[in-house]
Amino acid sequence: MEPTGVRIGSIANSLSNAERERYAGKLAGLLERDWMLDQLARIVDIPSPLGEERPLAEHLVSLMHELGLKAALQPIDDRSANAIGELGDGDGPSVMLFAPLDTALSGVESEEVPWIGPELRPDHRPVARIEGDGVVGLSADNPKAHIISILAAVAAVRKADVPLSGRIVVALGAGGAPSNKRPNLSRWNVGHGTGCEFLLQQGVRADFAIVAKPGYAVQHEEVGVCWFRVRVHGAQSYVGRKHVLVEDNAIVKAGSLIAMLEQWFKEYAERHTDGLVAPQAAIGAIEGGWKYKPAFTPAACDIYIDMRISPRTTPMQAWRELNDALRRFTKDKNIVADCKLITAVEGPATPETDWIVQAGIRAWEAVEGRKHEPFRQTSGQTEAVIFRRHGIPTARVGLPAQMSPTGGERMKHSMGMTKVGGMVKLAEVLARTLVDTCTRSMEEVKRKT
Repeated sequence: MEPTGVRIGSIANSLSNAERERYAGKLAGLLERDWMLDQLARIVDIPSPLGEERPLAEHLVSLMHELGLKAALQPIDDRSANAIGELGDGDGPSVMLFAPLDTALSGVESEEVPWIGPELRPDHRPVARIEGDGVVGLSADNPKAHIISILAAVAAVRKADVPLSGRIVVALGAGGAPSNKRPNLSRWNVGHGTGCEFLLQQGVRADFAIVAKPGYAVQHEEVGVCWFRVRVHGAQSYVGRKHVLVEDNAIVKAGSLIAMLEQWFKEYAERHTDGLVAPQAAIGAIEGGWKYKPAFTPAACDIYIDMRISPRTTPMQAWRELNDALRRFTKDKNIVADCKLITAVEGPATPETDWIVQAGIRAWEAVEGRKHEPFRQTSGQTEAVIFRRHGIPTARVGLPAQMSPTGGERMKHSMGMTKVGGMVKLAEVLARTLVDTCTRSMEEVKRKT
């Protein structure tokens, strides 16, 4: 299968607005809630931790064949792969629906505990539990409910016999999590959207893209990601001589610097809040010393920072801003530190006026029967930034974020709980956007952009 191939002469006439709305009106009745719930449970039961997505990709290729799509596996290595599907073969407007395959949490207790908590909860395990009209299990909501919503949307378009002038491409990509390689993997380039980058490099393309990720609103921009390693220097020593040597413990100095950085992160977010984003920063890990011989204090302690950046900020601008803060914090405090940029993913935006954004908003308003409002002050990042870097206008829309009541009265975010009602709504928004776009001529969508 060649996912982006077009048969010469495969041109369909553009529909009238009345015809388009007639087809769109059929879509809700073609979305099967029980099928969506059952298929979601099936794929939750297929583990797909970062770098090991191939079994899920193979299953989804088979499922797309069953739904009447052309489909193919796109191997990355023996443990990882993308799943690609296609409906239609016209040379009118094409839309790629994308969702990642990988789960950000591995579901492997030895990897996650105690950092995730004292044990893996049911929403942390790759075992599906159908509870009423929902599913609980590892990544049941993000990304797996989004995958099923995409497939349900495309299946509805096919069942409605919509005469497509263009093509619909389903792209389900490996390696989407904001993560470097897990301990058991040999390949280093596994996260930060590597599957998405690979499929685009291999010619899987479309005129527009929609990324299905949490947040039930049509978004035209999001943050980029920068990771920094701040290394705090000291002098290696020994506890048995602590009382006779000048103390220069890098871990202690890092602790005082962490407190200052946490305060600065609030200022940073406020300073860069604009458009739809409020880029946040956090210290996600520290490393220093020998855990098997803590009698010896280390000469260095590393602080790892995730700093989100606005579409109006470059990675180098963020690096200089952090460096400036570090100079102020360490001046006259006998702290020596250096800062290295270790990961950089820019976050370009799509103009709010672009066709795919406006088509998504029209679809959302038709489903909801009210005026659309985007989410503001967001700090989440997806492969949408990769499509935009490749020059593909991209919108993002997904399910409402699910919350689980744990830890007393506090509500904690969960990627492992979802409800089928939200999945149906998302699928209808996606399907309506496809009908609105892929039944026109390129001249129409360009003229109205």
